Amino acid sequence: MPMKKMWDYEIEVKKEFLLRKEKVYSLLREERGEVCEFIRKKLRKGYIRPLKSSQIASVFFERKNNGNKCIVQKY
Repeated sequence: MPMKKMWDYEIEVKKEFLLRKEKVYSLLREERGEVCEFIRKKLRKGYIRPLKSSQIASVFFERKNNGNKCIVQKY
């Protein structure tokens, strides 16, 4: 696990916080696999941590000019 950095922080959610409903984007089986692999790599490297909140963020793919796909997260 990487060392703790000064920009690492935890977001504390207020008691009155209400979850927002986000649009669900359908992914192809191949794309779901790519998202799972992306998450596994980032967790293993310590770039992200497991979520403690029930709030989620939508993820979808966008095509680049060169034809490759890029994972996009909607905040």
